[in-house]
Amino acid sequence: MVDLSVDLGFLKLKNPVLAASGTFGYGLEFAPYLNLEKLGGFIVKGLYYGPREGNPPPRLVETPSGLINAIGLQGIGVDAFAAKVLPKLKGLDTAVIVNVCGETEEEYVRVVEFLNGLEGIAAFELNISCPNVRQGGACPALDPGTTFRLVKAVKRTSRLPIITKLSPNVTSIAEIAAAAEEAGADAISLVNTFLAMAIDVGTRRPKLTNVFGGLSGPAIKPIALRMVYQVASRVKVPVIGIGGISSGADALEFLLAGARAVEVGTANFVDPDASLRIIREIGEFCELHGIQQVEELIGKLDTNTNAIKKVTKYERH
Repeated sequence: MVDLSVDLGFLKLKNPVLAASGTFGYGLEFAPYLNLEKLGGFIVKGLYYGPREGNPPPRLVETPSGLINAIGLQGIGVDAFAAKVLPKLKGLDTAVIVNVCGETEEEYVRVVEFLNGLEGIAAFELNISCPNVRQGGACPALDPGTTFRLVKAVKRTSRLPIITKLSPNVTSIAEIAAAAEEAGADAISLVNTFLAMAIDVGTRRPKLTNVFGGLSGPAIKPIALRMVYQVASRVKVPVIGIGGISSGADALEFLLAGARAVEVGTANFVDPDASLRIIREIGEFCELHGIQQVEELIGKLDTNTNAIKKVTKYERH
């Protein structure tokens, strides 16, 4: 048997696969399709302090190898989550992580203050990077100073570990990650979606009411992978990789690049059982290659250019 467990330092997961926020509802919606307790964990849909309607439709557009969404972080708010959802989740033998949102620094802090004392939450994922709330994609994670101040304010309040979720829509994501780490983030998750748009040439109008949305899915994986490698090479806190993961091989690439765990997002729309299939495929790879513990693969990317050239020359023949 392969040991698929991974240790984030503040939280041990039975395997490295988490279901990503925004693609997995509050977890309960997927209970008819898979055993939630077989997951390493899942991140619930983002919570503001009060309920939020999100953006008006249309707010989803399919693209080649991807999906653009402008949902606008629709959610039920902390009161309804605590009263109606969390009681059904807290008995699960898996990590339940809450994605925390806010219009202001004060709202982020209020959400965390409210949730601090509730049983059944393993950690908070601080969503400072959603690009589809406002036109233009503005979010705190675009600036290291703003990132530092917000993470520091939430860290002062939180009784639970903080995972800071970063935006890819920046010049140097490693610099943003370093600011989050300095402010006290216990882990970094990346990447959130890429700012994108789609146009209906017949009507000459945007396909999304919000004009812009966030691109996710297989199309973003190579860029997300590069960013995870850059951040994992820069920070000392654990990194959680996100972006276009739809197979065990995809997940293994992120682990080799330095991620200690991964989040599966858009693949959940295509296949509700995708996360469990990915876990199974990771285990099959390890068994095939005689790997006893999946942690043996974390950060083990070999970037020796001479070795790469030799493999390339061999493959040509």
